[in-house]
Amino acid sequence: MAVRGIRGAITVEHNTSEEILQATKELLIEIVNKNDLKIEDICSVFLTLTDDLNAEFPALAARQLGWEHVPLLCAKELSVSHGLPKCIRVMLHVNTDLTQKDIKHVYLRKAASLRPDLS
Repeated sequence: MAVRGIRGAITVEHNTSEEILQATKELLIEIVNKNDLKIEDICSVFLTLTDDLNAEFPALAARQLGWEHVPLLCAKELSVSHGLPKCIRVMLHVNTDLTQKDIKHVYLRKAASLRPDLS
């Protein structure tokens, strides 16, 4: 079994706690489902927000999903002038038998433009 990284991103329309939490849950659930993960498989999660999002910690969404023992970290995404606004990004580190080519990364809503080859 190897430790693999799984990437994903999603956008929101408004900087509200409700939208940040709902979108983060949607993204995390989709990653778990597409990669057939169990919570116990998740080693850690790193979440970032663009500068225009500050109404909530996206890690709270993972806690609300029951990820009580998963180490979580939130940070600000680099502020690049041509970056995608109102974007939540995630990297999960997971224990899995999947190969790197079999990992399914998830990019939803406007974030699909970040990796059109995967969306």
